Amino acid sequence: MFEPAFQADVVVVGAGAAGLSAALRLAHAGVRTAVLEAGPCVGGRMSTEKVDGFRLDRVGQLLFTSYPELRLTPGLDALALRLFAPGVLLHSDGRRHRAGAPVHGRSARGALNTVRALASAPRVTAGRGRGGTGAPPRHRSTAPLGGAVDQARLGNALARIAGTPLERLLARPELPAGQALAGRGLPSRTVDGFLRPLLAALLCDPELTTSSRCADLALRAFAAGRMAVPEGGAEVLPELLARGLPPGSVHTGVRVTSVSTTSVTTAEHGEFRCRAVLLATGARTAGELLPGLRVPDFHPVTVVHHTTDEPPATGASLLLDSDRGGPVAHTAVVSAVDPSRAPAGRALVSSTVLGPPPSDVDAAVRTHLSRLYGTSTTRWETLAVHHTPEAVPAMRPPHDLRRPVRLLAGLYVCGDHRDSGTVQGALHSGHRAAAAILADLGAKGSMHRADPAPAARAA
Repeated sequence: MFEPAFQADVVVVGAGAAGLSAALRLAHAGVRTAVLEAGPCVGGRMSTEKVDGFRLDRVGQLLFTSYPELRLTPGLDALALRLFAPGVLLHSDGRRHRAGAPVHGRSARGALNTVRALASAPRVTAGRGRGGTGAPPRHRSTAPLGGAVDQARLGNALARIAGTPLERLLARPELPAGQALAGRGLPSRTVDGFLRPLLAALLCDPELTTSSRCADLALRAFAAGRMAVPEGGAEVLPELLARGLPPGSVHTGVRVTSVSTTSVTTAEHGEFRCRAVLLATGARTAGELLPGLRVPDFHPVTVVHHTTDEPPATGASLLLDSDRGGPVAHTAVVSAVDPSRAPAGRALVSSTVLGPPPSDVDAAVRTHLSRLYGTSTTRWETLAVHHTPEAVPAMRPPHDLRRPVRLLAGLYVCGDHRDSGTVQGALHSGHRAAAAILADLGAKGSMHRADPAPAARAA
């Protein structure tokens, strides 16, 4: 419990990933830091509910091993990541096939040579007519989306984006992601059957209104790394950050009612004086505490958790619906990825609905999952339905990936709404904010220099 006369160099308001990562950097630099959190525990949207031995994430954000801040953030060296199978499973026309898995040792030039070789080979089936005349196609291709030519073209595109320098990637013209995909030179079935559902999952944006630059960062993260979840649930990441702070630094159940450059006022404990304040709440709360601060729109996310003793035979794969034949954007047998999330003998199936959910979301999800997995879901038990109306900040163009974290000397703001709407973006904004505070305070401490630009999306 706080004492009314408590003093700190920096007060951080909000104990999500952004605020905790900034606080940990400040503490490592010798800055006395207090973290105030209105909720009962740390983590914010990175929370995990425990039900009968299951660990159920509320938002289900995907991580990537290629996220730079997972390596740069103090305290996260102990974070254990459980990996999905390479690539994703796509469900299309009643079939499932894998796409986007890296071909080890294949360079962008090698993938391009494969495309050329396959394109010059005799064709077994007629392709879909796509000439510039606008005439309707005469034949329907029977080649699956996961065919050799498609896979080679896709491998080439992913290899190129993985190897593209960030500066060049961010210098591309900015459009809505859905519109930008049309100019990438890939077949429509690859764009519609793979890229659109993948980006919808990574950006939590089913209509792909997100900035194409954010979409490119998401594809780069996918191409350069592996999808993963924290072992034990999403809450493990913020808990590791909080554990690295000096004892007594984090105070939960403390509601902040106003902030200034030198003090924070709380509902329970009055005013606390400090040398600087870092506002690390969600965008909505930040806008309420600092009128005039830009508050973005948001993408709602609903996660439905089921359990069964007869898990679908998809292994540790993320399954996407290319046909968009129901409310589920992506689903996975999460216990196959991270066995610690379910008790022995039970499987945990977690499915994500993007946008406003249907009125009877569980019934609609069960029907859709039955088609996606090719099995009856009648006997599956529903563990939880988590709906988060403001799960991910919208990143429509023009989107500034480096929104200022220093409002004025003594007052700072960070969060995924200041970078990209991802865990990487949240951690990176905390990194930038800590660097700005240390520069203004003149603190002497060991600090990594913040990267010139965030290097990834998602989840």
